[in-house]
Amino acid sequence: MCCSITLLFALWLTPVFGSSESNTTGCRIIHPPRDGGIRYRGLTLSQVKAVEVLPVDYEIEFVCRGEREISGPKVRKCQRNGTWTDMDKPSRCLHTCSRMHLKLENGRADVRGMGRVPLEGTSVQFACDPGFLLVGSSHSLCTKTGKWDHPKPICQGKRALHVGALFPMSGGWPGGQACQPAAQMALEDVNNRRDILPEYELRLIHHDSQCDPGQATRYLYELLYNDPIKIMLMPGCSSVSTLVAEAARMWHLIVLSYGSSSPALSNRQRFPTFFRTHPSATLHNPTRAQLFKKWGWTKIATIQQTTEVFTSTLDDLEERVKEAGIEITFRQSFFSDPVIPVKNLKRQDARIIVGLFYETEARKVFCEVYKERLFGKKYVWFLIGWYADNWFKIPDPAINCTVEEMTQAVEGHVTTEIVMLNPENTRGISNMTSQEFMEKLEKRLGENPEMTGGLQEAPLAYDAIWSLALALNKTAYELSKKGKRLEDFNYNNKMISEEIYRAMNSSSFDGVSGHVVFDASGSRMAWTLIEQLQGGVYKKIGYYDSTKDNLSWYNNDKWIGGSPPADHTKVIITFRYVSQKLFISISVLAGLGILLGFVCLSFNIYNSHVRYIQNSQPHLNDMTAAGCILSLAAVFPLGLDGRHIETWHFPLVCQARLWLLGLGFSLAYGSMFTKIWWIHTAFTKKDDKKERRKQSQTVEPWKLYTTVSLLLGLDVITLGIWQIVDPLQRSVEEFTKEEPRGDLDILILPQLEHCSSLKMNTWLGIVYGSKGLLLLLGIFLAYETKSVSTEKINDHRAVGMAIYNVAVLCLITAPVTMILSSQQDASFAFSSLAIVFSAYITLVVLFVPKMRRLITRGEWQSEQQDTLKTGSSTNNNEEEKSRLLERENQELGRIIAEKEERVMELRQQLRSRRRPSVPARDNCSDNHFPNSSGAVSSLYQPGLPLARCLVAEGGDKLGRNSCDGSRVHLLYK
Repeated sequence: MCCSITLLFALWLTPVFGSSESNTTGCRIIHPPRDGGIRYRGLTLSQVKAVEVLPVDYEIEFVCRGEREISGPKVRKCQRNGTWTDMDKPSRCLHTCSRMHLKLENGRADVRGMGRVPLEGTSVQFACDPGFLLVGSSHSLCTKTGKWDHPKPICQGKRALHVGALFPMSGGWPGGQACQPAAQMALEDVNNRRDILPEYELRLIHHDSQCDPGQATRYLYELLYNDPIKIMLMPGCSSVSTLVAEAARMWHLIVLSYGSSSPALSNRQRFPTFFRTHPSATLHNPTRAQLFKKWGWTKIATIQQTTEVFTSTLDDLEERVKEAGIEITFRQSFFSDPVIPVKNLKRQDARIIVGLFYETEARKVFCEVYKERLFGKKYVWFLIGWYADNWFKIPDPAINCTVEEMTQAVEGHVTTEIVMLNPENTRGISNMTSQEFMEKLEKRLGENPEMTGGLQEAPLAYDAIWSLALALNKTAYELSKKGKRLEDFNYNNKMISEEIYRAMNSSSFDGVSGHVVFDASGSRMAWTLIEQLQGGVYKKIGYYDSTKDNLSWYNNDKWIGGSPPADHTKVIITFRYVSQKLFISISVLAGLGILLGFVCLSFNIYNSHVRYIQNSQPHLNDMTAAGCILSLAAVFPLGLDGRHIETWHFPLVCQARLWLLGLGFSLAYGSMFTKIWWIHTAFTKKDDKKERRKQSQTVEPWKLYTTVSLLLGLDVITLGIWQIVDPLQRSVEEFTKEEPRGDLDILILPQLEHCSSLKMNTWLGIVYGSKGLLLLLGIFLAYETKSVSTEKINDHRAVGMAIYNVAVLCLITAPVTMILSSQQDASFAFSSLAIVFSAYITLVVLFVPKMRRLITRGEWQSEQQDTLKTGSSTNNNEEEKSRLLERENQELGRIIAEKEERVMELRQQLRSRRRPSVPARDNCSDNHFPNSSGAVSSLYQPGLPLARCLVAEGGDKLGRNSCDGSRVHLLYK
């Protein structure tokens, strides 16, 4: 078609524009209107630019830009006389004004100069219906800016307030079938009241939302963008209410629902202007919490189907019971198969169980409950009350339980159901009882009202209109104080919207559905009916009014066990204590050991002047005895537990164990280790063995004491840091619960007290590591020095045996006690007996031989008698011995000089012969050196330098003479 038109234009334009002298046939192009343009049919932009004349019968169309409309002819046609049609009527693009001025409530609007829409220059004359007074200008003109020069007037009388409503008359929940007539009844009752909104009349503009969010969106915007202004919106089911409530805040509109139960709508941040007279599904939770407190339950479990309504309901329940001091100990969920969750409830010993699921899933759950025996006198189930009364008897192919089994499983469970009709025969704000309301509504509904959708929620819709009217009445009063009126409300007026919100939030009245009041989230707080299944039939056992926290109880609840069961198996905590007989027995042994330690210590101190005792380093032995006493004293706090001491004493006992055992080990073992270390240092090096034996005849005690002090100081520092940084505290180890015979509701929880700190393993690693290395080193040194003999430490072999004993017992006891830490008797017996045996063996090995020797030989008596007889002569004998040794030293010096001269002569003879030098031999044994006893033995070794011989003082002393070419050893006896 376009191609043919273009071809015709081409054929027509050829003769027209082929010659400049040809006659023009057609109409010249005209200019478009301001702020507009011309649409040329069949021509491209390039062709339009090339054309100056258009053919006869060609039509052009005027178009406007922006929000403008054509005033005048929109289409013009080229006539045969070369002119366009309607040239006497100009076409202009003019601004449009709002259509709101074209209608007037309770009056009429006469429009002049208007086409399809009001344009610049359009004027409107307003007039009110009889009985109404025009308030405002009687006319208004649409200006060039697209605005009316005067606001729209009103016809004052009983002014109308419009409420936009969405009733689901069909769809998934056709609740509007009964709720819409109930709302109309409420409007009539409110409008007839002279004390409520006397100057206003409530009018309802409603549509069928079909409980479909898509359909509701269409009607929502129709309500918002069409006059009159709606002062409030009333949606129905939850999905529609979610949509409306989320969008309404952009228009500062309050939303009041009568049929929405989703807990998600309680979110004030998402739905800040939403209220509802239909209680939220979470309203069951205050009732449940009240029942938990009534029956003394503090622990509950839950199982839910994974849907939004149940998840949010359970989240709310968790918060409410937490405020009431009740704990949800176990929470299970499932999508379609409840087998595993029910088994988990059994495994976790759940007793009080709240079930949130639909009716079909409820049959699956209780079939599994029967199989797991999760019913009877020990269990209570809480379910939703809107199931059918015989829901557990309905045949269901999804389960394999009989009706008898299902009846047995559900017996005794409790249900909660929201009350939507006031059970009390009292008159509320409407001056009607709930029964009178139902009778009046059923007459309006006609035949078979029970089959009408939403009959149960109809009282909520009736009370919704009343709560709306009371809130607007209160708002009108508050606005009058500020010089404002309800009719001043528009979608930009936030101040009036906030006043309505405050009035709605403070609503409180008695309606046909009960007491109407809203919580902080805008949800209705209503009564809850409590029922219990008794003998297969639901019996009312009470009501709960959450608004007044009032529980109406009938005292007809029945329990299989005769009383409400416990919420959990009672757990009796029993501590495992060390056996008293074992503790006393070992304490007696430790006490005897301490007594033995003091006897040994006293013996050693008393006989410290005896030479035999002096040669055993008695001060080190004193430390050993003291260490054994401290170690034995540690046995007593090892056996102390909760049977003997208070809890706050336990840290002190723990520190006593640590310090007594640590310091006792350092003193006892450290002193023995010091002896062995000194013996090993002095006698076990082969290269200088003889030389060290000579030097070791003099022992410096301060070095031994310093070594012990060093070991003791390291222990004190380690234990001090441990006590300051990470002190030992009382800790409790729990064992597997034990079930006693006979009582099924009692379990015994064994517990055991320990001394521990936060980083116990680290500290034990440090202590055991250092002590273990010290023990291993002690064993090695004792083995290396087993064949050494010295008079200065004459008990080192006994010390070695004691070290073997202590090391073996410690190396065995440390890991075994860690393994047996959970067995209090075995752990105490093993560790304490190891301490006792170590101490006993150490004391016996070190001190009993000394006692036996002194007693049998009487050495300490002979030395005492000699001392008494000689008296002060001891010093004279020592001076005489010194003079004799000095003379002998001079005689030996003379003999050495003669030997040196003889050696020099032999060297000269060797040099004179000029032959290889042969070591001269001078048998010094031929010479006799007299001494105090008259006998001298000498040994000459050629090849060594000759020097003066030095004779040491004392009894068995070894003097050394180094000669040129010889070495002379003089043994003085």
